[in-house]
Amino acid sequence: MRILVLSDLHANLTALDAALQSAEGRWDQCVCLGDVVGYGPDPNEVTSKIRPLAAHSIRGNHDKAVAGLMDTVDFNPVAKAAVDWTRAHLSAENLKWLANLPPGPLPASGIVLVHGAFQDEDEYVFTPAQALDGLLDSSADLTFFGHTHHQGGFSYQQSNLEILHVHPRASEPFAALRVEPNRRYLLNPGSVGQPRDGDPRAGFAITDLEHHTVEFWRVPYDIASVQARMRAAALPEPLIQRLSAGR
Repeated sequence: MRILVLSDLHANLTALDAALQSAEGRWDQCVCLGDVVGYGPDPNEVTSKIRPLAAHSIRGNHDKAVAGLMDTVDFNPVAKAAVDWTRAHLSAENLKWLANLPPGPLPASGIVLVHGAFQDEDEYVFTPAQALDGLLDSSADLTFFGHTHHQGGFSYQQSNLEILHVHPRASEPFAALRVEPNRRYLLNPGSVGQPRDGDPRAGFAITDLEHHTVEFWRVPYDIASVQARMRAAALPEPLIQRLSAGR
């Protein structure tokens, strides 16, 4: 079973299309770790595309905020403005689908899906200490999380907790990680729609459960066209600028 793992699409259809084109023929099932919407200019198009595509999807904090399931009091003004704009432009059908997305952790086809931390879907996992609960408590050896928009992750075996810096070079489409037996993994596929790890290319992962590998992909896309749509929609300029920097 080859699983395409998508996360943090953030209403960026151009990035999603580029990711799917590069991954074509390389996966048997697709899963989504949440934040389908927020920030980007294409909430209906991205939601309508991911709904039939992903066999399993969980919610992210932006999905919850847009659907009215969480307060935006902790959102910065730029993020809140994007939430309000997205809610006003989503169709009733897509809004209902987002509202009904389940929370993680969600077991799915031999892996586990979470959006943020294992015990708190809204917590960002950047450090080994934050990752430890997920590594110890997950029902699978291979768990995928999103939320940080940073590709990479953590592994654990016999009290040995490691940070995994897995990132393709600028000239390469992917970097591969060998999944070792008796070792647990908490891995972030990166963000499709708004990377923040210094690489503006769309990020995703493909895991091959039979051959025990995870490929971390980065794919270029037409950022300028997305920025033009964002400006036409009067979305906040900081969101527009950060696409080019990947920050």
